[in-house]
Amino acid sequence: MFETLKNILVDKLKISGDQIVAEATKEDIELDSLAVVELSLVLEKELGLKISDDELMELDTVGEIVALMEARAAGSVTV
Repeated sequence: MFETLKNILVDKLKISGDQIVAEATKEDIELDSLAVVELSLVLEKELGLKISDDELMELDTVGEIVALMEARAAGSVTV
């Protein structure tokens, strides 16, 4: 799931792949609030994962975003 997120961030949001590591914060990869909204839309459209931009804003690191994506993909957390 990390690679999936990384590909989305690089291909759709034009973030440098070199910056994207699990420990990176949203600030480290320059993921601002507008980009978070776009990421939320892409995750739902392309992966069928319903993760709100508010939920994404509460997370600090790329690794935390990946963990939430994995939880939603597994169906263990539904909204």
